[in-house]
Amino acid sequence: MRPLDTSPEAWKVQMDLIRRMSPGERLARAIEYSALVRSLAEAALRREHPGASQRDIFLLAARQRLGAELFERVYGPEWSR
Repeated sequence: MRPLDTSPEAWKVQMDLIRRMSPGERLARAIEYSALVRSLAEAALRREHPGASQRDIFLLAARQRLGAELFERVYGPEWSR
């Protein structure tokens, strides 16, 4: 599905480039994009919690990704905020 802010012509070019990638290249791009999204989310948490330690940022990010219920099951109630 084409994003609303992308022209049909640009979308076609992007899809053609993706189709030419090998499965390994596609996987590498997916991993890179996932890492980028994680780093952007962590940067936002650092701005919201400027005094937080790296461990605190890790836990806050994990809670965001997992949701409160699963986070508590994985890390225990003492880490819930």
